[in-house]
Amino acid sequence: MELDTGTETVLAEIVDGVGLLTLNRPERRNALHPDMYRAVPITVERFIRHPDVGCILISGAGTAFCAGGDVRDGARRDKAAGDGGETRPPNAEDGGTALARNARMVTVLHSSPKITMAALPGPAVGAGLGIALSTDLRIAARSATLVPGWGALAFSGDFGGTWFLTRLLGPSTALEILLDNTTIDAESARALGLVNRVVDDDDLRASALDWARSIAAGPRTAHRYMKANVQQAERLTLEEALPLESERMARSAGTDDHRAAVKQWMARATAKKADEGSHR
Repeated sequence: MELDTGTETVLAEIVDGVGLLTLNRPERRNALHPDMYRAVPITVERFIRHPDVGCILISGAGTAFCAGGDVRDGARRDKAAGDGGETRPPNAEDGGTALARNARMVTVLHSSPKITMAALPGPAVGAGLGIALSTDLRIAARSATLVPGWGALAFSGDFGGTWFLTRLLGPSTALEILLDNTTIDAESARALGLVNRVVDDDDLRASALDWARSIAAGPRTAHRYMKANVQQAERLTLEEALPLESERMARSAGTDDHRAAVKQWMARATAKKADEGSHR
């Protein structure tokens, strides 16, 4: 089922319980477009509310995930301002406020109660890296790369990229990668824990959808609680986290998913016992 995002730069559909969102500017390597800043978070929120969606998957059209901010568009705006046009470069405070507003897509993906996943068909650069790292899980084509990119343009970083790198790698490694503008290939990214799986380029879409489908078909309440437990483990002490984890465990025990899983487990155990008995 296709969804109208209000822009051709973002495509959305629901496939077998997966909310699939595609950044759609392949001719610009899916560099960010103003229409995306509104369409992406709104679409993710629609997926969060939609009862048929059990997992949210974001990817890019063509051979790139996202090349980050569109430097050409920025250069055109700066030139227009310099030529006496109406556009003026914002001061740092206003610029920061606008950039944080544009970056809301990463907070929505990261805080989604439903599991989020990024499929990387190629480079994720700058803000694109931040978007990829904001998801819970990442699967990459073998030719994909993760590139900070900011340092090459004398930028310091945006779209949560430095925050996610620091959380995933630690401060020293994150800073080294940012300072050196290190290009990280897919296998190195997996070794570092920045991506979970690496597959052949031609297999990416099918593998990503299969993984997302399996998550969507699973116990959604338990998955939501697992994500909450993991996120709280990053900021709470064990003494603080344990009561919350225990309450979620008790709540999951009362779900239909749990009861169905117990019945299936009992049926498998009974069948196994009967099979073992027939071979004695």
